[in-house]
Amino acid sequence: MSKVGIREVAKLAGVSTGTVSRVLNDHPSVTKELRARVTAIIKDLGYTPDPSARSMRGKVSRLIGIVIPDLTNPFFAELVQSAEQAAANHGYNIIVMTSFDHAAKEADRIKQLTSRKVDGIMLVPSNDFHTLKLPKGLPIVVVDRLMPGYSGIAADHRNGVRLGVEHLLQLGHRRIGFISGPGHSVPANDRLRGYLDAIEQADDRTPMAGPPLIAEAAFDYESGRSAGNYLLARARNERPTAIFASSDQQAIGCMRAAHDLGIPIPAALSILGFDGIPLASMTTPRLTTVKQPIQDIAAAAVAVLLNKQTAPDLDNPILFACEVLKGETTAPPQPD
Repeated sequence: MSKVGIREVAKLAGVSTGTVSRVLNDHPSVTKELRARVTAIIKDLGYTPDPSARSMRGKVSRLIGIVIPDLTNPFFAELVQSAEQAAANHGYNIIVMTSFDHAAKEADRIKQLTSRKVDGIMLVPSNDFHTLKLPKGLPIVVVDRLMPGYSGIAADHRNGVRLGVEHLLQLGHRRIGFISGPGHSVPANDRLRGYLDAIEQADDRTPMAGPPLIAEAAFDYESGRSAGNYLLARARNERPTAIFASSDQQAIGCMRAAHDLGIPIPAALSILGFDGIPLASMTTPRLTTVKQPIQDIAAAAVAVLLNKQTAPDLDNPILFACEVLKGETTAPPQPD
């Protein structure tokens, strides 16, 4: 039995092969009724498009490149998985490459993807992105770590942290420590500004118990543990009654530090994370966290790359709101 081709589909549908192609590519110019008729015929005939032939004719690879700094980070892993699902919904596949947060490796990965003729690149840039020169003529969407001069999509880190601090303030905390991310990280600085904004606004209403308590750390478990030890290594009446960590990994590390010091959570210390990674719901007690809408961010990035959504203005990135997911690690503070 000979393989069914696009011409047979077009003939039965009474349309041109170009119209069938537009249906396959989910082109917005195709009406709902025509799309339904052609799709039904495709299904009845069992027609399967030849990806290589479509690539040659339409000059598209149906591939999206993704470059991330670190695949072991649960946030980036979930971002990639969400992007893969979003791409598959449009009939695209993905190629994932890791820059190891190194500018030279990042440039090499982008060069490799360009040579593979990908139709666009979703880039989470390294923290040293200032030295990066991106190729012209290829759709590129910058995600999470925004870069001036490029279309960007991210969570609203600053307001997300404000929400988290407000949650702790509403519980009655007035000594709130903060574990910030690395000083060269764009999201880390946005989150730190959100913390300082919220503390300053709270101080205008109800005086805080002392100056802000801040420890800088990498976005990983062991760094969170070290930062937690630093913030908790003070007299009980001076140490924070709550600690807000800039990532869930840091928060989980901080939980370990509190456990090792014999500080019960949340009875004597509240801990709040940021990201909303799946592991946050598996800790004991279950971590309260500010969740980033990772699936929405990935879907929007894919949609922009495929021209299904208008690209954001260079100076006005798309920012998605975060939400506080209440777990079991935050509670009102104990009296001193």
